[in-house]
Amino acid sequence: MKEIGYLMFAFLYRIYKFFPVKKNSAFLIMTHDGGREGNVGVTAVYMKRMYHTKLWTLRRNDTAFGGAGGLKRAFCFFFVKPWEMARSEYIFMDNAFLPMAYLKVRKETTVVQLWHGTGTVKKFGQHVNTGKLYEQEKRANKNLDYVIVSSDATKELYAECFSVDVSQVKVLGLPRTDLLFSKKGVAKRRKRFLEQYPELENKKLILYAPTFRDKEASNPTVHLDIEKMAAKLPEEYCLGLRLHPFVAQNFRLGEDYSRKVYDFSAYDNINTLLVSTDVLITDYSSIIFEYCVLGKPMIFYAYDLDEFSDHGRGFYRDYKEYVPGPVVETTEEILRVIREKDWKNEKRKEFFEDSYAYMDGKSTKRVVDFVREAREGK
Repeated sequence: MKEIGYLMFAFLYRIYKFFPVKKNSAFLIMTHDGGREGNVGVTAVYMKRMYHTKLWTLRRNDTAFGGAGGLKRAFCFFFVKPWEMARSEYIFMDNAFLPMAYLKVRKETTVVQLWHGTGTVKKFGQHVNTGKLYEQEKRANKNLDYVIVSSDATKELYAECFSVDVSQVKVLGLPRTDLLFSKKGVAKRRKRFLEQYPELENKKLILYAPTFRDKEASNPTVHLDIEKMAAKLPEEYCLGLRLHPFVAQNFRLGEDYSRKVYDFSAYDNINTLLVSTDVLITDYSSIIFEYCVLGKPMIFYAYDLDEFSDHGRGFYRDYKEYVPGPVVETTEEILRVIREKDWKNEKRKEFFEDSYAYMDGKSTKRVVDFVREAREGK
């Protein structure tokens, strides 16, 4: 059924290509991060402010055809979105878009993959795809003009993950990180967050943000012992949860945890959440590449490290040697690290410098300037 949908989208796109491109317009594929603080969202805000760009968006919810309003969303996806995409001068993406496997983007349009992560610990893309998905993504990625990365360390790796020539991968920095390099911007976002959650004013927020396990798609689980964390965390701390959408939709936080545990899974502005976080607990998520800019402690809760390494996606480097913080396997170990402040931050500076070619907070401008100049010369 999905493939039929992809074919239908592609068919209408081909028809709409007979109409001219609307100059200074952009189609935003934001199926991973639909907020204003993701790579595509930041780029869109900048283009709108600086160049009055006409923007069309495609978010995750636009592909949800069940429930109330599902029929309307389906009509919009199959008949309106191909029109918007076909008329756009630019396409900015934060995820793969499989209908592209069945169409060829017109030459008057520049396609830019910004992705949703600044770097990667675990394998992804064409390094883990198999079967039909591998072929679909490979064909879809033939439409990419450029893939944007933040450092030379990931240039060749991303070329392989997206099946593009390394010359198409541009080290310009990623838009979502600009805020993190701005002391004024960080302070402003933190103030905004505390206005929303004034009870956290004198608290230290620990954020648990795990990556998604492919094998748990049918049975998503939270592996952190939330009850133990709530009961044993030092008084000055509270716990926040940032769960993957598949996990979050099946998770309900009990009222017993009021004022000690908060569910931020649906909180749109991830950077605002990060700058308001005092300690990050994660595992194999790319969120560490953004958080390392802030110079704050990280704890790596890798309870299934051997399983993930041998039978899951696997890693590009030795995990324990690479990550900039203590690696633990139990909730009790997490609590010990917090109590003793055993952050093991000696690798943080090297990790940060390896992850960023630019630290000036001007990546959005670099990306937009490059893409506009390339468009003019195309």
